[in-house]
Amino acid sequence: MKTSETDQKMRKAIEATSHNFATVRTGRASTALLDRITVEYYGSPTPLKTLATITTPDASTVLIQPYDPSSIRLIEKAILESDLSLPPSNDGKAIRLNIPPLTAERRKELVKVLARLAEEGRVAVRNIRREAIEEVRREEKDAKISEDESRRLQDEVQKLTDKSIQQIEKLLEAKEKEVTTV
Repeated sequence: MKTSETDQKMRKAIEATSHNFATVRTGRASTALLDRITVEYYGSPTPLKTLATITTPDASTVLIQPYDPSSIRLIEKAILESDLSLPPSNDGKAIRLNIPPLTAERRKELVKVLARLAEEGRVAVRNIRREAIEEVRREEKDAKISEDESRRLQDEVQKLTDKSIQQIEKLLEAKEKEVTTV
């Protein structure tokens, strides 16, 4: 059992949580808002970012310029069907998404969404910890490592877990501040 593997898995869980936070709308335009959107392009679901250039010309606008002008209607449809609740405006060559300022009520909802995403991240980290500790106990039972070594490894895994959960808390705190700042 290597703690470096556990550390790597926990880092991936933190990265996934951070990525999920990035997809939450904050009132400012961000290309990350469109990361989860897939477009039904020639019969297969294709990530939007592979079909178009996505930029933010100003703080309240996302500009989507498709590489293939014929795909503009498909992209528009995918945005309408997504959970973004942003109406796209199409000028024939590009799609604009205007990001309205968030209401106080919407900010509270987003804070709850962020809390749920953070909890999912913490659960993922705890599951990694549980698997690592089970593996250490199995190795101790099979006499591959001593009882002292088992205890030391379990302590290391717990320290990694605490550090990872603390990082998720910092990410949550920063994102909540970003959402609640008017």
